[in-house]
Amino acid sequence: MTEPRNPAACSRRRFIVAAGAAALAGFSGIRVAHADQAMVDEAMMKLIGDRKPGDGTMIKLDLPEIAENGNTVPLKFEVESPMTGDDYVKSVHVFAEGNPRPDVASFHFTPASGKAAASTRMRLAKTQNVVAVAEMSDGKVYMAKKEVKVTIGGCGG
Repeated sequence: MTEPRNPAACSRRRFIVAAGAAALAGFSGIRVAHADQAMVDEAMMKLIGDRKPGDGTMIKLDLPEIAENGNTVPLKFEVESPMTGDDYVKSVHVFAEGNPRPDVASFHFTPASGKAAASTRMRLAKTQNVVAVAEMSDGKVYMAKKEVKVTIGGCGG
């Protein structure tokens, strides 16, 4: 008489085989593609069209110069605007030039927001530029950029 199969053993075996295959793929020289300036430009064009971004001195982009851990990089921004019905920030888009996908986040505002500001954390794959693009209610677009050096354990990256 044969023993019935143990479904837990079968799934454990499949897990071990899958883990081994994943480990081999990791050592095979497969590289993760990262965005570049052209990909950031394309992602920005999808959001703002052919409008040319102006000087972003009105965007206060607060990022660390050096991030010891790329998994949790703090990001704060504030855009100077009266936030009235006629003159306000519609949205702010954040891009990272070295991540697998260049678009990080979009924040939308109305005059009722009071001010165009937000803070969050993001993941950065390596040392790269972070770009913030502010869209205004009158159709103008402004851009600010800052480099963040990502170190791993303080060793540089």
